[in-house]
Amino acid sequence: MKIQIVRVELFKVSMALVREFETSSHRKGWIEHILVRATDSEGFVGWGESASPSDPYFCSENVDTCWLMLERYLVPALLGATWRTPIEAFGLAHINGNAFARAATDMACWDLYSRHLGQSMAEVLGGDAKTIEAGVSLGIEPTIDALLDVVAAYVNEGYRRVKLKIAPGWEAEPCRQVLRSFPGIALQVDGNGAFSPNDHRDTFSRLDKLGLTMIEQPFAADDLVAHAELQRRLSTPVCLDESVTSPAAARTALALDACRIVNVKVSRLGGLGPARAVHDICRAAGVPVWCGGMHEFGVGRAANLALASLPGFVFPSDVSGSDKYYERDIVSPPIIAKDGKVLVPRSVPGLGHEVVFGEVQRHLTGHATLSISQ
Repeated sequence: MKIQIVRVELFKVSMALVREFETSSHRKGWIEHILVRATDSEGFVGWGESASPSDPYFCSENVDTCWLMLERYLVPALLGATWRTPIEAFGLAHINGNAFARAATDMACWDLYSRHLGQSMAEVLGGDAKTIEAGVSLGIEPTIDALLDVVAAYVNEGYRRVKLKIAPGWEAEPCRQVLRSFPGIALQVDGNGAFSPNDHRDTFSRLDKLGLTMIEQPFAADDLVAHAELQRRLSTPVCLDESVTSPAAARTALALDACRIVNVKVSRLGGLGPARAVHDICRAAGVPVWCGGMHEFGVGRAANLALASLPGFVFPSDVSGSDKYYERDIVSPPIIAKDGKVLVPRSVPGLGHEVVFGEVQRHLTGHATLSISQ
């Protein structure tokens, strides 16, 4: 089987969040991502999503840089070329970095490939789970009482894992109050690199006494030594997110014992292929993983769901229902969590959730078309 992409459309889409979301670096009330629709010479269509942040706080990429990389480099490298597997297609663009942009074309290629095979994306990736336990990621709230109200709403919906964003001054006490009010939940925290290894030793000693599932990315992404030193002091597992930007980075982090858990994000790693490779590396090393999210629309969320069906994903993943984020998503059927679990599509080829083009057009802020006839 050979696949040749002959036309690619880029759609910049902006949607309001149901609830504003605050991390240690900023607060946001809307999300703008880029969707990719790739059509091949046989008329098959594959969709991908670049779930980059709009601003360079989480990483160096943003929507504008991703649009540039897609339009000028990644899409032209794919157009007209023939490939047999998505891994082969991934190697067609010889560019450095730009993982969030690469994830969009990679995802579209996996969707196309799966549709050609007549199999679900989960099956093609090698996943066998029928349902995924979903967790919720909650931002920083104005008060602890407000946070408890938000947690209560999701616990009542059946979610059993809660992740709290933390920042200096908003760490141990919010966690303590959440655990006191909801003793049965699994609680983890995420620092997004906001803490200094030298200035916050007492903070992590306090957090270590709470029985958290994990402490995610407390320090800067490139400071693996600080993470390794922290892990040696704590009984709570350290989880790495921003630090794991490639399979090679994952091997380095594991060799340094810088973590005991890895957050695997399709966008941050540049696509489903590299994400699956990190899963395989961690599984071989006996290190559990979970699937993180970037407030994806339905396309990226469906890809995350397929990835999270792989056997190494043993912790609840950020694949909660779309209605937690958006009033109406861009895919049908919508991705729904029931009793804290999400069904993995297995009977429909590709992503298993079809794009509702009218919804894409309703939220459209930019559009471009590239084809081999240009």
